[in-house]
Amino acid sequence: MARYEFKLPDIGEGIAEAEIVAWHVKIGDTIAEDQQIADMMTDKATVEMESPVAGKVIELAGEVGDQIPIGSVLAVIETEGADRAAEPVDDSKDERPLADGAVEATPEQAQEIPVVAVEEVAEAPKPAAAPAPRVEPEVAKREPSSAQVLASPAVRARARDLGIDLAEVRTASDRIRHADLDAYLLYNGGSVSARGSAAPRKDETIKVVGLRRKIAENMAEAKRRIPHFTLVEEFDVTDLEDTRAMMNKDRGSNPKLTLLPFLITAMARALPEWPMLNATYDDDANVITRHGSLNLGMATQTENGLMVPVIRDAQNKSVWDLAREISRLADAARSGKATREELSGSSITLSSLGPMGGITSTPVINRPEVAIIAVNKVEEKLVPIDDEIQVRKRMNLSLSCDHRVVDGWDAANFMQALKGYIENPLRLLSA
Repeated sequence: MARYEFKLPDIGEGIAEAEIVAWHVKIGDTIAEDQQIADMMTDKATVEMESPVAGKVIELAGEVGDQIPIGSVLAVIETEGADRAAEPVDDSKDERPLADGAVEATPEQAQEIPVVAVEEVAEAPKPAAAPAPRVEPEVAKREPSSAQVLASPAVRARARDLGIDLAEVRTASDRIRHADLDAYLLYNGGSVSARGSAAPRKDETIKVVGLRRKIAENMAEAKRRIPHFTLVEEFDVTDLEDTRAMMNKDRGSNPKLTLLPFLITAMARALPEWPMLNATYDDDANVITRHGSLNLGMATQTENGLMVPVIRDAQNKSVWDLAREISRLADAARSGKATREELSGSSITLSSLGPMGGITSTPVINRPEVAIIAVNKVEEKLVPIDDEIQVRKRMNLSLSCDHRVVDGWDAANFMQALKGYIENPLRLLSA
């Protein structure tokens, strides 16, 4: 038998170390050549590590979340005979110690963000009703049971979900109603009977690793170094929504349009007038770079956290082209297939929660950019127009800026320029 040291290769120019974000094997596993061993993360790129030899895993270098230097031993594999790729290990030489003696990875450690599973507690079955005894005069005076209380099926179902014994609920009428349940909860401090209450759930322990750790570090650094200010403006998107519906109706083989391609087009039209917002700031060198192209970062939620793929040269793309690129990049980010180039180089970011968005928001700038726009939800409102009250579709956009670079005057004027395009679709699409 021979031992083979699998050392972490150079997986990126200028990278000194990589983080273990997932183990796909554990000590004692027998693996095949080219089988995936681990996922390693550098910056925002995750790289799959594959074994160059077949054999039995006998040592692993650390746990999920540990940083491993390039060139250090990631795993030791016991191979059969003189394997072509196996290199005998000289046990006498001074080796770099493995973290905590290499422990067995748990199933939770195989995830990007390990979460201790919480057991679901099934509702305890209610005891079957006992046969009704022969009623004696004194027994007839007892409190009625839940089954004997008058209540609609909807009230019974709600009481069952809340764990309330209907026999304990007092009512001024001969039938318990939803208002009686509300009063019961109010006067009982929101508590319910112990018989129907759920058992306490276990605490969750989440180890912050991989992309989630990078997000935490980047957000903390952005808030620490950038003096944010946020400006919120309300936009009338009634005509734009009508235009979007019309274009979708006749789209043919084109992708379905959301509001985002129109908003990006409006940004591409307005930013040349106010170039200070389409910029990046190297605060270490005190250098501001105004970008001639709109390389738009598109904040995208994935299972592993927030990622920001970049739409290159957005100013040269039609709304249909933008819709295709939004879909392609979002799919790549969510599947983990986005490349390093697709995740870097943005000059301003657009963030949207779609219909889940709130009335307003205060987005955090994606450093080294100096501005970010958050899209809030569309709401129908009664608006006075020409002495009439009309129902209009309104939406707030939230703009956060780096006050070291962007003045409030510039931010306000940019928002008004944006408003002029968004509220006039003909001007937006013909510019």
